Amino acid sequence: MITIICATNRPKNQTLKVVEVYKSLIEEQGEEVSVFQMAELPSDFIVTDTFGNRTEIVSELIQNKIVPADKLVVISPEYNGSYPGVFKAFLDGVSPSIWHGKKAALVGVASGRAGNLRGMDHLTHVLHHLKVEVYSAKVPISKLDDLLDDDGSFVDADTVQVLRNQLKGFLKF
Repeated sequence: MITIICATNRPKNQTLKVVEVYKSLIEEQGEEVSVFQMAELPSDFIVTDTFGNRTEIVSELIQNKIVPADKLVVISPEYNGSYPGVFKAFLDGVSPSIWHGKKAALVGVASGRAGNLRGMDHLTHVLHHLKVEVYSAKVPISKLDDLLDDDGSFVDADTVQVLRNQLKGFLKF
């Protein structure tokens, strides 16, 4: 199974538009896919679900969306030159052994021009520490607002093709 992680919990975030496109590309390939949004975590999970504590809802999310996945696609917006702290807190609050042996593809999203390249590098280091193999073809999506149509849907054909190419290689990885 492949789990797509939307690495932000910001309400009405633009990252979800890329998540939906990627989900449809995976489904086109006949692969089982689930989506895990950081917004699914309880708002107080940092104090209730880290360092030995675990609520039932977070335990279920981990057991249903992270544990069964052999591959992860992390789609992360740029927050202050890196990836969102909520995702870092989640990584820190989950037993490292849950991540061991998984493979990950990274997609960076930004309204600016760098497509969260630095954040994907930071995340790569953390994932390698957790013994997750990171696929080398990372996709930086820059100027996201310019890639949306008037209804706010992600429709840039060139970027969708880049995502399709990443997925093709990632499925073989």
